[in-house]
Amino acid sequence: MALLGLILTSVAPVSATAAELVMFTRDGCPWCARFEREVAPAYHRTEEGQRAPLRRVELKAGGSNLAGLAAPVIAAPTFVLFEDGHETGRITGYQGDDAFWGLLGKMLADMPSPIHRSGTAARLD
Repeated sequence: MALLGLILTSVAPVSATAAELVMFTRDGCPWCARFEREVAPAYHRTEEGQRAPLRRVELKAGGSNLAGLAAPVIAAPTFVLFEDGHETGRITGYQGDDAFWGLLGKMLADMPSPIHRSGTAARLD
């Protein structure tokens, strides 16, 4: 029975997320640590966190040219919203939770809704 469960979980479709928020972080960054204290513990439980799950990427010296970026990332923290593998928005720096949530909300509001991506929107003829 356990083998059957293992087989089913290995072939079950993985839910694809069209959007992702990537946080470029660096060890010793005080603003990164502040974000981790103020926002990160609850992020995954918010509507924003459901729409754009958070992934952290360690920012190396010289910056990052991660695939899909519109421009290199050179400062930590930088939050980049990706849709379908391409950058659609960016927040450079962290100035507190109010500013973060406001800027993220604006970026997410500008995202096309999933119904537009799928092409299954009802016609209003």
